[in-house]
Amino acid sequence: MDTDCTNCDALCEAREQVVHGYGDVGAEFLFVGEAPSAAAERTGVPFTGDDAGERVQHILAELGFSRSDPDAEEPDVQNVFLTYLTRCRHPDRGPTDNEIATCEPFLNAEIRMINPHIIVPVGQAALEALAFDYTTRSADSFDVEAEHATTIRGRGFELVPMMEPAEQTDADTDAFVEHVTESVFGRDYRQTKGRRSR
Repeated sequence: MDTDCTNCDALCEAREQVVHGYGDVGAEFLFVGEAPSAAAERTGVPFTGDDAGERVQHILAELGFSRSDPDAEEPDVQNVFLTYLTRCRHPDRGPTDNEIATCEPFLNAEIRMINPHIIVPVGQAALEALAFDYTTRSADSFDVEAEHATTIRGRGFELVPMMEPAEQTDADTDAFVEHVTESVFGRDYRQTKGRRSR
């Protein structure tokens, strides 16, 4: 992965660093957010460094994916990989559609390398992007709040959407952990692996 990527002029001028994926490259679970937060840009590790990151790290610990405290800036994770649609943060706005498209080869490379069983789109933008690529439904038919803590069968993967961590209540977090523990771990989710048409 290119730590000095220069593909997006506006982001190159505004970013502090590129935040590529982090975690277990043999993972069965892949978490994908929209773009790095200010905290993740500071740490260089997705989903770390602030309250929202701590919520994700708490979820990972509850699922047995992390052996670190939720406030760890370089968590010790297993069976999970964390990444974003875009690798650079603009301090004044979210990523544009063109920036997401420009960064897509990085995400595609990670997905091919990891070949996960389950993809967790974190937030509406990630859900729409991944739904467009990996399900038969139209992207605009998805609402991350309605789909939170459910399983969507995709083409080669299952998607388990998650609301933005900063918008979750404790009940939302508990519902996500319960769904993965009971409905995903409780059956053979591995049956979808390797059926990608992409």
